Amino acid sequence: MDYTTLGTSGLKVSKICLGTMTFGEQNTEADAHSQLDYALERGINFIDTAEMYPVMPRAETQGATERYIGSWLRKSGKRDRIVLATKAAGPNPNMTWVRGGKQNLDAANLRAAVDASLQRLQTDHIDLYQLHWPSRNTPIFGSTVFNPDNERTCVAIDHTLTALDELIKEGKIGAIGVSNESCWGVSEFIKQAELKGLPRIASIQNLYNLTARHYETSLLDETCFRENVGLLAYSPLAFGQLTAKYLDDPKAHGRLTLFPPGWSPRYLRPSVLAAVAQYAQLARDNGMTPAQLALAWCYSRWFVASTIIGATTLAQLQDNIDAYAVKLSPEVIDQVNAIHARITNPGQ
Repeated sequence: MDYTTLGTSGLKVSKICLGTMTFGEQNTEADAHSQLDYALERGINFIDTAEMYPVMPRAETQGATERYIGSWLRKSGKRDRIVLATKAAGPNPNMTWVRGGKQNLDAANLRAAVDASLQRLQTDHIDLYQLHWPSRNTPIFGSTVFNPDNERTCVAIDHTLTALDELIKEGKIGAIGVSNESCWGVSEFIKQAELKGLPRIASIQNLYNLTARHYETSLLDETCFRENVGLLAYSPLAFGQLTAKYLDDPKAHGRLTLFPPGWSPRYLRPSVLAAVAQYAQLARDNGMTPAQLALAWCYSRWFVASTIIGATTLAQLQDNIDAYAVKLSPEVIDQVNAIHARITNPGQ
């Protein structure tokens, strides 16, 4: 396994990160512990979770993912061997079970979120604390057009950074990062940190896969490169679409069939299916599985600090990690880019 230093944080993280949002919904506690053990055996030292997990978000299960990780940390005694990352939910009035549906990125909410996560994780500190989505109005989760009519009261970025600074000084969190952020957001976090002597963000956890390469063209890659903010690429398999299993069997077991269609409609667009079919054929023509092509693409991009993978079985986890050894030829890369030019970012 290869490792990289995440932004200016000093955190040395594996190039593959174990995502855990299936723990507590599609995976039992025993499954979760097995995945954590196996990931560590394979050299993965980076674990990502969130207070709102598992997915699909529900009041009955919220926090289970962190609790499963916490029970593993207690049982294994391996806290010092991992870089532990979690996330604070942004405002969502429909998610009433997370801090009463009034969750936002102010001092009181962030302190409550951190303290609850620490308790569930059974640890005294979080290595990387991330803001799951912005406080302000910005297009995310499949929305690609900014709409000023959706403006809402939000917490100023410098206020959020001040609250995080206090938690850092108390030793509860280490480095900080953002998620589902824009170019403007990253720039504003950096500006406010520099103007007011507040902590700089070390990472951005954003969507990136073969059907969603907006990160490359939104100037985020240049912004993050110049400001030394590492990309943590999530959903590299597009909720399983890029494995092509749904092409072979539309009712295949997975998130897209287990959860309501409205949960991730972007991955059900006809253009996504068309792109997936072409990527799958390209993979098979070159002796790879569709999943190997999709993962090798993310693993090989120069701007990806770490790729977040998730699995529901140990066999899937093994295959996903093994794909790190797959090297894409210049010819395959050219063909990937040709498909991308024909069907551009259908899953964004």
